Amino acid sequence: MSEKETSVTGKILLAEDDNDMRRFLSKALQNAGYDVSSYDNGLSAYNRLREEPFELLLTDIVMPEMDGIELARRATELDPDIKVMFITGFAAVALNPDNNAPKQAKILSKPFHLKDLVNEVNRLLAA
Repeated sequence: MSEKETSVTGKILLAEDDNDMRRFLSKALQNAGYDVSSYDNGLSAYNRLREEPFELLLTDIVMPEMDGIELARRATELDPDIKVMFITGFAAVALNPDNNAPKQAKILSKPFHLKDLVNEVNRLLAA
């Protein structure tokens, strides 16, 4: 079996401007076996997406330089198969139909337990 077949893990791109939250989420996802690349703003994350494919974009909505919704919109233009999950304290913003957020995106509202995050990510990537 090739490395791809044995690996149930996915590559996750994390965009979160809060340093503590970013480290916290990164560690939890790495502990669950995921390969995580993390950035503190949407623009840096988008530039990384242009270099290589990821299975999941996990992004905060409110960030400097490029917000999470714009990042998600551009990410799905680059790769229609990428899965998107928003992490936010402002669920109403993400749910606003006028903001062009990808329709299939999941929303995880802060505060949440790391177990819930990992379970949601597992579900999304298994789908």
